[in-house]
This record gives sequence, structure tokens and C-alpha cells, in this order.
Amino acid sequence: MAPRGKWDSFNYAPTSKTVYPASIHSTSGSVRDASLLVKNKGRATLSGNGSWVALDFGIEVGGLISMNFDTVSSSSDLSLSFTESPLFIRPTASDDSSFPSANTTYDGVLHVDAPLEVGYWTQPVAALRGGFRYLTLVSNSAAAITISNVSCAISFMPHVDDLRSYAGYFYASDPKSHDMDFLTKVWYAGAYTVQTNTVPLDTGRQVPFAPAGSWANNAVLGVAGPIIVDGAKRDRAVWPGDMGIAVPTQFVSTNDLLPTRNALSTMFAAINPKTGALPESGPPLNQQGSDTYHAWTLIGTYNYYLFSGDTAWLQNVWANYTKAVAFLEGKVDSTGLMDVTGLRDWARQGGGGYNAEGNAILYKVLTTAATLSEYLNVTDLSAAWGRNASALKQNFNEAFWLESAGMYRDNQTTTLCPQDANSFAILFNLTTSPAQAKLVSDGLEKNWNDLGPVAPELPDTISPFISGFEVQAHFEAGNDARAMDLIRRTWGYMLYTDISVQSTLLEGFTANGSIAYRYYQGYNDDPAYTSHSHGWSSGPTSALTFYVLGLTVTSPQGKTWAISPHINGGLPAAEGGFETSLGWFGVQWTIGMSPDNHVNNFALEVNTPEGTTGILHLPEGIAALEALVIDGIRIRSSENQAKSVLLDGGKHSIIISN
Repeated sequence: MAPRGKWDSFNYAPTSKTVYPASIHSTSGSVRDASLLVKNKGRATLSGNGSWVALDFGIEVGGLISMNFDTVSSSSDLSLSFTESPLFIRPTASDDSSFPSANTTYDGVLHVDAPLEVGYWTQPVAALRGGFRYLTLVSNSAAAITISNVSCAISFMPHVDDLRSYAGYFYASDPKSHDMDFLTKVWYAGAYTVQTNTVPLDTGRQVPFAPAGSWANNAVLGVAGPIIVDGAKRDRAVWPGDMGIAVPTQFVSTNDLLPTRNALSTMFAAINPKTGALPESGPPLNQQGSDTYHAWTLIGTYNYYLFSGDTAWLQNVWANYTKAVAFLEGKVDSTGLMDVTGLRDWARQGGGGYNAEGNAILYKVLTTAATLSEYLNVTDLSAAWGRNASALKQNFNEAFWLESAGMYRDNQTTTLCPQDANSFAILFNLTTSPAQAKLVSDGLEKNWNDLGPVAPELPDTISPFISGFEVQAHFEAGNDARAMDLIRRTWGYMLYTDISVQSTLLEGFTANGSIAYRYYQGYNDDPAYTSHSHGWSSGPTSALTFYVLGLTVTSPQGKTWAISPHINGGLPAAEGGFETSLGWFGVQWTIGMSPDNHVNNFALEVNTPEGTTGILHLPEGIAALEALVIDGIRIRSSENQAKSVLLDGGKHSIIISN
């Protein structure tokens, strides 16, 4: 487990799996002693038809509501409405989770079955509400009703008793943010978001959708649970693309990889035995026809194995894995590019045919497939996939590079340069030189407004999902300050705006900050449908660990590792780490500045498991400092300017100075 420290105060996870309202948001009509419902202090009475009290749990929660009915009459009538955003606190409807509707009231309210009886009441299991912050209790009759002991039994993370027991941590003060603790908060917000997306097997959103005025979360989600889904409120289904961000978050924070294994097993179990096609999403949606999400299942397989070293599982899915890789390779024609025919994707427009995003993701599939086959000693496949990846990289650059823009275009008939393909090109190493990567990084910044990148491939939209990859791309391009600026803009908005849940992370929003995400692209102009707890939006959590701390595993379970701190983002210090089955991996670094604002010393403490080996890449900007001292021994002078150092597992102290 992670060491205890001041960072624990920023962990959003509750201390108990039974949570009580933290405050009263508002009341209407005749409500007596509402404040006594806070933290279960006593009883409150609602009198009169239409009287209501809105309870604020303070953070995103999800599960089943219980309460005591202390005083009722034969005509007492009560309903409950739920919402993540305070914009939709209302007595007549919850926010939407079943289906998007322009009237924003599709879900309606939960009516307590009449007649009410004195005693303990619990929300029906099928009506579980997966994500909300605000609960409104509404009296629908003239008769008074007295209520107490209002609580929510947390349903997510069903296999874990202590939600705050993390395997990793991160801490840094950020002098460039209005809140010095912002980066630590956003790291923990991402971690908690993924926890709320880790759910019991039989709590999926029902499909076909519940009728208007209701919702149902009692569908089976896969082959085993617990299982990781896309969002707490909705869709409550496995989406492999989302896992491209959510699973690294899961690894660096809780190292709770069982839900990921179950999700991936679910996708492979649904493979088309004739074609090798994988579904876009898990049950009960079971959507088909997405080449990119098919590919993300394969990339997710690599991520899961890298983090877990679960060889038995990999061998078990290997036949289906290779069949699924062959399915994508079968779409590569004489052009040397994949012809994308499975058009469903993360919501972007375009995407069919010889498309840059789809081919970039295929390149990542091939490079990771080659590595996985090496681990299993399937050398012929490793060599073949490696050759195919090299050929695709060349063809990708010839087809999509647009010299006049200094970026990659979406396809060969447009000048539109999408956020996703260009971020992937840097991150997946499709660029051919550091100079080209920097050009793409510069081009991506041109899409920004005050709140972040407006995706050219989905106009009027800021996608935290794709922006999470862009953050990593800027780090990879050596633009640390740009990556940090993007985190502060986009995730700073999500975490602090008073229209969000302010503890977990929005699915997306419009260019002006409205939560009417995808209002014209599938969500029927329904801002109440937007999820406020989507794991695909947690990109900074892993980015802060992998780039700012610089700590990554480079072979399964961290038998080998690397440390490459990115120190040019404006931070004076950072610390944190994670755990694998081999043990604890931790980093703490500080930098010292000269009076003329240049780095004049760098101190690093490393703690990794005995028996492992790693490499320390000296940060850009300090490699030219004269003295390198490791564990008290000076090993470098101005005549010996090595930029990397091999280290054995264990504890090490590194100091670089003039």
C-alpha cells in the first residue's frame, strides 16, 4: 500500500461505504429541521404537497438509498430525484441516464410505493442510481412525513472494503495554479472517478432502455465481476476505448486490475468466431462495427499484461487475440493502410476509409502485439508484426503528413488535422524525428481556447478523453510546460466549475464550458445526460505519475523500469509512486533554482523492489550540470556527461549539481 501522508487529505473516496448527506443544498415549501438529516443527526419533516429538500452528499456517490419513515399517514406520498450537477436539482425529474431527451426529464423520479409504512425503507435494487451527488426528497401529498437516517450504501468497488486504501499516491504543490494543491486534487479525482466506474456484475444499464419516467440498472455486464465500465451514471457498460485512459489510472492509483481482466475477458468471449471481429462495447449494449474500439481491446490486453504479468490469462486469450489482430490486418490493402470500415468510434466525425486516427491506433496494436508475442516467445509472430508496424509507419507518414500545416491530416482528401490522430502520432511514435513531434505539438496548441482543445473532428467540443492523450503527447514532445498548461485549463475547469460534481471528472463539455456535450452528435441536445464521472477523462492521473514523476514500468510487473522526470512544467518538487505484485516503486524529486532562474541542482530519491533493474534518464535541462552523485559516490564530472544511468532495485539517492 502507498505510504500515509499529507496527500491522503485529497483523496475523495469516502471513509465508509455507507455515506450520509454532507449538507443541505436547498429546500422548498414546508420543511422542518432539514439540517438534522446532515450526517444522520436526527429527523426532518416535510409538510404539504410539493415540499422538498435537496441533500448534498458533497462528492459523487452511487448505490442504494435507505431511510427511516418515522411518521406517515395513509395518504403520505414520497418521491426521490437524483442528479450529479446542481443544474438539475428539481422535484419533478432526475438528470438523465436511461436515454437522452431534449426535455432533460426522461428518467423522471423514483416513487416510493404507497402506502408508506413506518420503518426502514431501501431503494429497489433494480433502481440503483450509479452516480449522483444530490438527492431530492419530495412530498407529493398534503400529509406530513417525518424522515431520518437517510444514507447511501455505496455499490461501486464491491470487492473492496476500504475505498481509501490506495496502492499509489501523488503529491506536488503547483505555484502556477490558483490552487497550490490542484495537481494533487486532480490526480485523486481521476483515481476516484475510476473507482466509481468499477461496479458489480449485475448493475448494468438495462437494454432495451427503461421506459420514459424510469431507469433500470440490473443488467449483466460480462463474464465476471467486478468489472470496469465507462461511467458511474451511464452508460454502465464496458467500452475498450475508454479503458485506454482509465486502466493506467487504475494501475497507478489502486492497482486493482481484476475489473480490467474481467472486462477484457468479456470482450474476447464475444469475438466473432468466423471473422475475428470484437464488439465495440460489452453487454447489454453489445454494439458492433468499430475498428478502433476493436483495436483498443487489443491495446488494453497489452496494458493489462504490462501492469499485471498475468501470463496464464494472456495464454488463455491468445488464440482470440491473434485472430483479432488478423481481423484488422486483413483491412490493410495495397495502399499499405487500413481501410476503416467499422465506423463507430468515440463520437468523432469522419473516420472511415484511409483514416489517420484508425491507422495510428492500428500501429499501436502492431507494436504492442509484437512485444506481447516476444514475452510469450512466439518469435515468428513478433517479427511479422514488427515488420508490418514499420511498413505502416512509413505509409502513414507518406499518406497523412501535411507539410503546410506541420501536422497529420485526417485523410488524403482533407486539410482537417484532427486532435486524436496527431496526439496518437506523437504518443505512439509515428513521428519520424523529435523536430516533427515538436511541430505537431505546436499545431495541437492552435486548437486551444481558455478551457482547452476544441477538437476539429468534433466541432464545439472539448473531449477530456482525447485531451488526455494530448497531454501525454506534449510531454513526449518535450513540451512539459504546454502539457501542464493543458491540465490546468481543461481539468481545472472540470474540477472547479460549480456546474460539475467537483470530485469526479466530466465526460466532456462544449467549447464555452456548457455541459451540453455532444448536443448535436447523439445526445439529443440533453445536457442532463452528460456523465460527470467518466474514467476516460482521468488522463492526468497516469500522466502525472508517468511523466512528472517520470516513473514507468518497462516490462511486466516492473521487472524493469524507467525514471525520466519531466521537470520543466513549473513545479519545484513532486513525489509519489505505485505498487505492483513485485512491491513498491517510489520517486521523490526536488529542483533548486539559481538567482537568474536556472536549474542549479536536482535531487532524486528512488525506491524500487530488490531484484528489479531500471534506467534513470536525466531530465532535460540538467544533464549538463557537472556533478552526478549516486548514493554518496561521485560518478560523473564535466568530462563524463552521460545522460542516463543504470540502477539496480532498492533505495537510491541521486544528486546533480554544479
